[in-house]
Amino acid sequence: MNIKPLGDRVVIKMIEVEEKTKSGIVLPSSAKEQPQMAEIVAIGPDILNDEKKKDQVKVGDKVIFSKYSGTEVKVDNVEYTILKLNDVLAVVE
Repeated sequence: MNIKPLGDRVVIKMIEVEEKTKSGIVLPSSAKEQPQMAEIVAIGPDILNDEKKKDQVKVGDKVIFSKYSGTEVKVDNVEYTILKLNDVLAVVE
């Protein structure tokens, strides 16, 4: 099943980041704050049809997004977040 966002929304998938302390101890995901970095997996039609917006992001981009933004959904046991383009703060290159 595919998710097709409407309007000026994007679908993102969280990137799993393994964090270590300076001494080399690996922190489990329950002991750390969730990263605000994700990969764009789908883009809405309003973004693709707008000349200014379509150059900002594309599928496969790694992005940083606003904390507490978007709606989390689970499709085929994979968690995605749907959020507005305005909630995307930066593209990581």
